[in-house]
Amino acid sequence: MKHRPRPPEQDDLLRPRLVDMIDPRHELVKLAALIDWEVFEREWAGFFPSGKGRPATPPRLVAGLLYLQHAYRLSDEAVVARWVENPYYQHLTGETFFQHKLPIDPSSLTRWRGRIGEEGVEWLLTQTIRAGQRSGAIDDDSVKRVAVDTTVMEKAIAHPTDARLYERARDQLVALAQEAGVELRQSYARLAPRLALQVGRYAHARQFRRMRKALKKLKGYTGRVMRDLRRHLQDIPEGSLRDRIIAKLALVSHLLHQQPKGSGKIYALHEPEVDCISKGKARVRYEFGCKVSVATTLDEGFVVGMRSFTGNPYDGHTLRPALEQVTILTDQRPDLAVVDRGYRGHGETETRVLISGARRGLTPKLIADLRRRSAIEAEIGHMKTDGRLSRCPLKGPIGDALFAVLCACGHNIRKILAHIRAWLAWMIAVIWVVIYAPDRRPQIVIAA
Repeated sequence: MKHRPRPPEQDDLLRPRLVDMIDPRHELVKLAALIDWEVFEREWAGFFPSGKGRPATPPRLVAGLLYLQHAYRLSDEAVVARWVENPYYQHLTGETFFQHKLPIDPSSLTRWRGRIGEEGVEWLLTQTIRAGQRSGAIDDDSVKRVAVDTTVMEKAIAHPTDARLYERARDQLVALAQEAGVELRQSYARLAPRLALQVGRYAHARQFRRMRKALKKLKGYTGRVMRDLRRHLQDIPEGSLRDRIIAKLALVSHLLHQQPKGSGKIYALHEPEVDCISKGKARVRYEFGCKVSVATTLDEGFVVGMRSFTGNPYDGHTLRPALEQVTILTDQRPDLAVVDRGYRGHGETETRVLISGARRGLTPKLIADLRRRSAIEAEIGHMKTDGRLSRCPLKGPIGDALFAVLCACGHNIRKILAHIRAWLAWMIAVIWVVIYAPDRRPQIVIAA
């Protein structure tokens, strides 16, 4: 697949242009003029090294769909379906005439995310920051004063229980054995699902002795299937199927030998990198996902940095990479970073760091900035309720990294659209007062 710039379309006598059908005062029309779309044509061209094959989808179309998807909390299928119905969506993505069919298959967004990687989605975030500066949603100097905090982005997995994991592992091993043509001694296809249900019933009835006995038996079923498939491993020819079976056997062996209080536990077979994170919340004791560092401007709450971390690191160890990302995206090193008490012992020296609760040697301005730190909690809450940060559907650690940055893009787009709406409402109010109520205009008194 090769990358080729999209040529401008010629006029069509039978079809009107989109600019003649839509309202130029609409917020998405204003947003389309604020974003420099040529950056994606230039910067994403390096992700298509081959000059052969069918030309790739226009980068502006993909960038616009990703913006709309995370600004309005839509799935891949929903954003493509809504694009066909909404002329403003089509104008944002660079269409000249109204289109009546899907622009791309929803699966193309998955391949594009994998192609552009973390560097490509960071260009999306950079353009939202610059668009916010052009629109006046943030000041140019706002990026020098940031608030940094961490949150948990949960993974799209079921709540992990031992019974569910053992039964799921057994079922996957049996499916691989059937695919390889291996005849197992016993698959426990009838006994194991019933026993997994019974474990849950015993736990609900608080009959923990019976629950542990049934769970031990279910674990034995899974272990027998694993050892039986391992004995037939030499009969399976070399290839991708054999590699998949070996990887699955290693994963199930790890699952069966992990300890309740041990480290590196597996909480989902399709997402073994998921971490169990305790943030001290009263409503949710444990969350299963990855830790995400968020950096926002102190004054406007505009996201200028977003990065995921695997392995549940200490908050203080995430501060320096978070500030480095802000420097890369904004071309300015923050002069001040305001954090909570979980960042004590951070080790950052280039940027002044204010930790919540500090009182000595602070000016009234710094005290006001320190009080402003808690505003980042509301911004994170908006990204989880209005955006898609609450649950990551993408696979693997790279999926976490991409999804976190895209959620930040959606949050900034919502901020810019809200600023455009407020500015337009203010202009309409001023015009109404000037035309229909001139007696209500504020009088300017000049002293003699």
